[in-house]
Amino acid sequence: MFAQELSAQFLNGGMSRVPQATQTLAAFGLAYGLMSVLSAPLYQSRQLGLAMIDSVAQLRTGIRVIFVSGAVLSLATAGLAADGPGRWLVEDLHEIDATLADQAQTALWWLVPLPLISGLARYYSGLLARVRRTEIISASSLAGIGVRILSVFLLIDMAFVEATPILFPVAVTLLGAVTEYLVLIWGHLRYVRPTLVSAQEGQESGGDIAVGSVAAMLRFLWPLAVIMIFQGFSRPLINMVVSRGEDGTQALAVLTIVYALGHLHYGWVNEIRSLAPAFRDEANSLYYIRRFVVACLAISLLLAFILFWTPLRDVILLDLIGVEAPIAALCVAPLMVFSLFPFVVTLRGYYHGVGLVNRVTDAMAMSGPYRLVAIALALWVLSATDLHGATLGVTALFCGFAAEAVGVSWGVRRRLAAD
Repeated sequence: MFAQELSAQFLNGGMSRVPQATQTLAAFGLAYGLMSVLSAPLYQSRQLGLAMIDSVAQLRTGIRVIFVSGAVLSLATAGLAADGPGRWLVEDLHEIDATLADQAQTALWWLVPLPLISGLARYYSGLLARVRRTEIISASSLAGIGVRILSVFLLIDMAFVEATPILFPVAVTLLGAVTEYLVLIWGHLRYVRPTLVSAQEGQESGGDIAVGSVAAMLRFLWPLAVIMIFQGFSRPLINMVVSRGEDGTQALAVLTIVYALGHLHYGWVNEIRSLAPAFRDEANSLYYIRRFVVACLAISLLLAFILFWTPLRDVILLDLIGVEAPIAALCVAPLMVFSLFPFVVTLRGYYHGVGLVNRVTDAMAMSGPYRLVAIALALWVLSATDLHGATLGVTALFCGFAAEAVGVSWGVRRRLAAD
């Protein structure tokens, strides 16, 4: 995850060097945020593969669920890229000019396959985590990162990029996603498929066939999908408010940069949620996981200090990413706010994992709405202060993260105490 977030900086650096750099950053950030809303329900397909799949029959059922859901969400992405309601949502609702809207919708057209590809990739990564072959997940990420970085250098001087700069980040993103998916498929066939029991073996061993039914998987998955849908709306809501403010295009460009850079120190901490399901058969595992979580928090905070509170920050922004000095100056305050995120991310990740291993995902469902409501309230209240632009957006996002962490921990603890 750390390397994945690091690779995003190469893409930002590439976008900073194409024609119409600020507009390209803003348009891609807007399009990717909207696409993320639609792909959000399948973000937790990894947890489905991790916690619910033990047989070939369950595997096939899970694939059907993810494939159908992903195809529907990809079609919805195409709807955003089309005229009519899609044009109104992209241009009128965000109050951006027609040229920027054209670029964003062009990006959305090319991103149509991504919800389906990402959903299936996450599902297979969950299956690999289930058998503790996380090195294959890392290999897929590193392969995708390598392709993205190589694509940045190979594509940046291409004629089509010169003519239509927005195609640059789209092509890099899709090439990386397809590469990751192919490596995960190979890992699944090599290491996961042989470990799964057949339906007949499952019956002979007394396995519960109902656990692998579509209904059971949907009961497990829908609360996680609700959480991710509301999480997915977070970034477009912030983008919409920020784009309506002063220097909206510039603020969107800053958000695109700080979203990627701000995840660098804590994005990997999100994977704490996979520990409890992966080690559910180990005695006293939660005690050791809690100790591990504290260590992860300390490391994440140290990384935040080094990256965002020392001169290294300017080196990253000005020299590595290559943004202009005025844009870099606007990134400073939002990145400092991002330093606080590890506190709430570690709390959320631990209790999310506890909820998964106990299959009480419905107890976590309300944490998503809590997050979106907190963001909306923060945007409304803080808009009356001196905060504006990306600083306003990231501060509101932190308020949402905090509300979500409290909602997850409270819901899971209450359910387990009641049971």
